[in-house]
Amino acid sequence: MHTLIKPQAGNRYAVITGFYGRQVNRFMEYQPARKIEEKLAMAGRTEGCDGVELCYPDDFADPALVKRLVAEHGLGVSALNFRSRRPGQWMRGSWTSESAEERQQVVDDCRRAIDLAAELGVHRVTNCPLNDGADCVFEIDYPRAYDHAAEAIAQVAAHNRDIRFCIEYKPNEPRARSLFDTAGGTLSFVQMVGAANLGVTLDIGHALAAGERPAQSAALLARAGRLFYVQLNDNDGAFDWDLPPGVLRFWETIELLYALPRVGYAGDWVSFDIVPKEFDPVQVYSMAFTNTRKLESIAGRIDPERMAELVRARNPGVTMSYLFSLL
Repeated sequence: MHTLIKPQAGNRYAVITGFYGRQVNRFMEYQPARKIEEKLAMAGRTEGCDGVELCYPDDFADPALVKRLVAEHGLGVSALNFRSRRPGQWMRGSWTSESAEERQQVVDDCRRAIDLAAELGVHRVTNCPLNDGADCVFEIDYPRAYDHAAEAIAQVAAHNRDIRFCIEYKPNEPRARSLFDTAGGTLSFVQMVGAANLGVTLDIGHALAAGERPAQSAALLARAGRLFYVQLNDNDGAFDWDLPPGVLRFWETIELLYALPRVGYAGDWVSFDIVPKEFDPVQVYSMAFTNTRKLESIAGRIDPERMAELVRARNPGVTMSYLFSLL
């Protein structure tokens, strides 16, 4: 029987509310649009769900209603997800738009999201700047783009120093190349801006799609004190498929789950970024939570002293034999 090495503290699981709503891609429509009342009720029925990552502005037509429903369903709130890509708005970038008026619109709207987070007692706003980037070479002036983003995001970070603002990097989509595309590049930008409450969201699927080892990215961000948030899913490295954790990249997921408490990310929120496609989202997320707890238990079987010895020896065959012995 394997000895269970318990992590420092169990992380809480959250679902991004958008995945309980309308789901479409270029070819198919999988899920219908749902009102916030139904989405939060579904989260409340999801086994193992501790809370939600609310989406702004989609979920906030009635902030008082959201606050009441979250409490009624016994849900926590891991973060507010500020959507800076929207149909018909900021088509040529949000933080990096060449239009000063558009950049100010983004800043002002993000300030409203930060105020709502504060009202809800949430200390984290995350943003994936998906539309900030380029499709072709010679399409944007990179120094100007970084300067525009730095100026705008510095204003957002200064709005409330008690709220952490987290940039979620991704290599591409919808742009062929995102401006915030890797852990290292995003960390460099964050350090350039210099705000203490500005950090990075590590989405394991985005790290995989960027050709990274997620545990390595977590270590880098944590060493700089900028690992502010974690999102889980899975893919094959070719595209951000948003599959349940561990279904393809099993060992990379185990390595990340083993690494997180050891780099100081423990007892915090972990958000799940999974597309349920045509299946019942409540069932999909319930199964994902159950399976991820099993992955955590496998990571917890790793003896830290034994692993330290194996890492020092740098013999992958011996290390993998030890890891397989834990299954």
